[in-house]
Amino acid sequence: MIFYELRQNKNMESKAYCKWFAYPIIKETIDLDSLAAHMASHNTPYSKGAIKGMLTDMVGCIKELLLEGKNVKIADLAIFSLGIKNNGGADKTEDFQVSKHIKGVKLRARATGDLITKSLNLEASLRRTGV
Repeated sequence: MIFYELRQNKNMESKAYCKWFAYPIIKETIDLDSLAAHMASHNTPYSKGAIKGMLTDMVGCIKELLLEGKNVKIADLAIFSLGIKNNGGADKTEDFQVSKHIKGVKLRARATGDLITKSLNLEASLRRTGV
């Protein structure tokens, strides 16, 4: 069950000013340790420690591969890739400078398989809180 609350747009310069929008209420954030414990509780022969070790290594390896310029696809989860945050553009290629024209790098994740929006829309149930 996904609980949500309504919030009014207070940005006077927005076309959506004064309109109401739904925002999900996040009950908690699960860390790697808790995720490993949850996974271990699903009738697996692997201990929480073994699962956490593999997940920790996976995170490190994903970062390593991304920094090598590769995308990483985990079926039914996401395709992880890096993007560049540009800071304006240069008029000519010879004028382009990384320090001047790039703000930084960002992590991108595009849902795949069972986590694509179409699948989530079929499975998700929503309920407004406080009503």
